[in-house]
Amino acid sequence: MRFAELAYRGWCEAARWLERVAPPELPDRPEALLARHAPELVEGDTAQQVLRETVPARFFAGAAHPETAAALLATLGSECDRLVKAADAFVDRQSDRPWDPCRHQWVVPLAQARALTGDERYADACVQALGAWLDAHPSGTGASWTSAFDVSLRVMAWCWALVLLRDSPAVPSPWLQHVLAAIWLHATHLRRDLAYSGARGTDLVGAALGLYYAGTLFREFREAERWREVAARVLITECDAQICRDGVHFERSTCHHRYALDAYLHFLLLARRNGLPVPDHVGDRVQQMIEFLLAIGHADGTIPPIGDDDGGCLLPLAVRRGRDARGVFGVGGVLFERRDFLWAAGGRVAEAAWLFGPEALSTVDGRAAAPPPQHASRVFPSGGYASIRSGWEPDAHHAIIDIGPIGCPISGGHGHADLLSIQCAIFGEPCLVDAGTYSYTGDAPWRDFFRSTAAHSTVIVDGASQAQPAGPFGWRGQPRVRLREWHSTPEFDFLDAEHDGYLVLPDPVRHRRRVIFVKPGYWIVVDDLTGAARHQIDLTFQFGALAVSLGVHPWARAETRQGHVLWICPFPAAPVQPALKYGETAPIRGWISPEYGDRQPAPMLIYTFAVALPWRIVTLLLPDRQGLASPPAVRAIYDDTGRPAGLAFERPRRLVRFDDHAVSVERE
Repeated sequence: MRFAELAYRGWCEAARWLERVAPPELPDRPEALLARHAPELVEGDTAQQVLRETVPARFFAGAAHPETAAALLATLGSECDRLVKAADAFVDRQSDRPWDPCRHQWVVPLAQARALTGDERYADACVQALGAWLDAHPSGTGASWTSAFDVSLRVMAWCWALVLLRDSPAVPSPWLQHVLAAIWLHATHLRRDLAYSGARGTDLVGAALGLYYAGTLFREFREAERWREVAARVLITECDAQICRDGVHFERSTCHHRYALDAYLHFLLLARRNGLPVPDHVGDRVQQMIEFLLAIGHADGTIPPIGDDDGGCLLPLAVRRGRDARGVFGVGGVLFERRDFLWAAGGRVAEAAWLFGPEALSTVDGRAAAPPPQHASRVFPSGGYASIRSGWEPDAHHAIIDIGPIGCPISGGHGHADLLSIQCAIFGEPCLVDAGTYSYTGDAPWRDFFRSTAAHSTVIVDGASQAQPAGPFGWRGQPRVRLREWHSTPEFDFLDAEHDGYLVLPDPVRHRRRVIFVKPGYWIVVDDLTGAARHQIDLTFQFGALAVSLGVHPWARAETRQGHVLWICPFPAAPVQPALKYGETAPIRGWISPEYGDRQPAPMLIYTFAVALPWRIVTLLLPDRQGLASPPAVRAIYDDTGRPAGLAFERPRRLVRFDDHAVSVERE
């Protein structure tokens, strides 16, 4: 760590301590605070004029445009209805989702609902609730101030509410001055919190964005220029530090990848709107981040969970499920004029209108969308993922293999012990899934389970996880993965990788996994384990909420909601014991978490072997469109040492051979 960074961190810690023991001017004296730091905002109705006339020109064009609401109502009426219903739920205190009181994201749909309907009930609810919160939470004290990320999200949400409610009679001058004083206090808090190091991941990026919001929109504050400069420096520096060369966020969490991506989209748009410079490479990295989501995304626009997923978002401009990324694709498509991003958005998205204005809705209609021009299958070696697809059609097959480290290289905090795990969708429907997160705190056994190897579709040796947890976010050790080889041809895709997570065992074991996707329709997974002693090997497959059954030994059958079937069969050179686990608690097995805070039983298929190493197992994952009741006719081919070395298929006749160095596909 450089001396400058050490000195800056020391200053930050001293500033935080001073803020706790001697907080700055409190929000109940907004006039005194504004008179010192932005004197023109306390002269008559100047604050109202600045809000109505000056701030919108610095803010996102869609929020400032007078026709945005009408355009949304005309083109995306059903989405507007969902948003208004969400606002109604808050007004009636009957919200069915966990509105976070610390982040204040509930003020955004209230302000949007007022813009869409003209109903001042929403403005009144926003003003009253925010005023009550400001009275109850003085600066720098209480749980609401412990997370700089939450502080930043509040600033951003307030900025959106102020701009969308700028012409509402429900916004009185005293209340506005109160909020402006609170924004100064929040920005000062964020300024003291920022540090150079990216160890805090998306928390640091999010905190910098909130400071950039304040410094860009409210230049009447004497400190605004300095806020903006510091925030821009952190965002640009962290773009290089946190985003891998292939566009994957270094925390290896799709949820936190989304947090960072949204932050950089807002940064680019605010900078462009205000004529502020941003290096070109930031935009290039942001496009790579969207390309990664496009590569791993499902046909319905959702993103599979990888790593921790807390169900949150940077800013809720539309009512969407937490993993629905169509809004991101739409915004990226308009910003970068990318046809493939617009294609992934699936049409008009409300987020683009709120950010760019009503012309964004016609832009999507007027510009032809098209699937990505590059190969459907793609590897991300720096980020640590492989995405293997049969194509971009809605009913395509798709697999994701984890070939990267556990989380970020510093702490691994939001990563899971899922090395070489596989997820797959058949005919466009997710089948093998990541189990999710469930919860960060409160119940350590469940937290540890959902981020352990036992919750993922990979290989477990002697019941051990690939890494041991150290608290809710730490790990004891960081196992490494090595990508040995990757090829994509018209006939098949081939991935070869290995990890050293089991080298800590008394008899060290190395796990090598090869995945062969024979186009257009099935996967062959080859697992090699090297060691010297006898071990228990568990080959695990975690399904979503599907009907899974054991068939003719050792075949298993998983049926999707549309009646398609995924056949699974291992071809080992040793006896195998299959088992289905569903909602078990001793030990915990067979659970998924579709959303943060929610868990439900789901089938996990486990094949158990007791074998002496070295040893190999070959597993076939075969999608079946007809949903046949009987497994296909397939037999294993063995080499001179008795190891599986290929599979022979009867219908159609086909032979797939492999050894340690090559793969061949012989068709009829």
